Amino acid sequence: MSELKKIPVILDGDPGHDDAIAWVLARASRELDILAVTSCCGNQTIEKTTYNALRVCTLIGLDAPVGKGCPHPLLNDVMNAPSVHGESGLDGPALPEPAFAPSELPAPELMAKVLREAKEPVTIVATGPQTNVAALLLAHPELKEKIARISLMGGGIAHGNWTPAAEFNILVDPEAARLVFTSGVPVTMSGLDVTEKALIYPADFERIRAVGGEVARVVADWLEFFYGFHRTLGYPGAPVHDAVAVVSLIRPDLLEQRALCVEIETDGEFCRGATIGHDRAPANATVNVGIDRDGFADLLVQAVRTYPGAKEVLS
Repeated sequence: MSELKKIPVILDGDPGHDDAIAWVLARASRELDILAVTSCCGNQTIEKTTYNALRVCTLIGLDAPVGKGCPHPLLNDVMNAPSVHGESGLDGPALPEPAFAPSELPAPELMAKVLREAKEPVTIVATGPQTNVAALLLAHPELKEKIARISLMGGGIAHGNWTPAAEFNILVDPEAARLVFTSGVPVTMSGLDVTEKALIYPADFERIRAVGGEVARVVADWLEFFYGFHRTLGYPGAPVHDAVAVVSLIRPDLLEQRALCVEIETDGEFCRGATIGHDRAPANATVNVGIDRDGFADLLVQAVRTYPGAKEVLS
């Protein structure tokens, strides 16, 4: 049997409960080779999201350099989401202290180093605002060909969540998002159209907890905390938005996709940060619009079984 060819990836995010769960899923996957992790400013300040990134990597045993991201959006003031993720950006269960320090290279330069040294094009999984990715493209346009794809969580064709028109990740830095979508690099967009269907129900929390081990317990507690906010909005479960950007790479069969031209509104009093998806121009993105919810929940349960302490550890 031939050896499985892994997809080399950089994980860029602002953990964040759903970012952290996305990274748990990525680390457990046999399909991905994680070359680096980079933090971005979004759910909380860059200091907090970098600390959270280091703690999550320590928890899941991810041995990859971690680069601290840009401290603010390209043009805008910092915007955070403590009402969703708490004052730490990752409130809920206690996590181990970081076992290592961040890289001396800032996120865009760490990304550039990884791309230069990679033997094949690398996929960037970007689950926060697109600031680091845009900064990379601006500083190193010569490396564009070394990016295989950008699989991002952000936007919403039908509606927003932070405003009626805009989803949080895009609203934080719409100029960065526009640079990404107009870069010519292949983009897969997992927006609210699909991520609000990626629900993990309370019964699934207990399936995960029953697996046993520290990672399963922490993931179940993260889901409980995250659901606490979304329950007040009428959700029947926790929408694990960011994990869909990973599912796009490891289980695309679980997703329904459309090829669309996605444009980012950077002006407007009411529509800044909106993602306009249409077919009146050539497509620049593969847009995920549907997901097999049960298959997604099963995938997450399977992922936590790969970690130490699980009652049924998968090799």
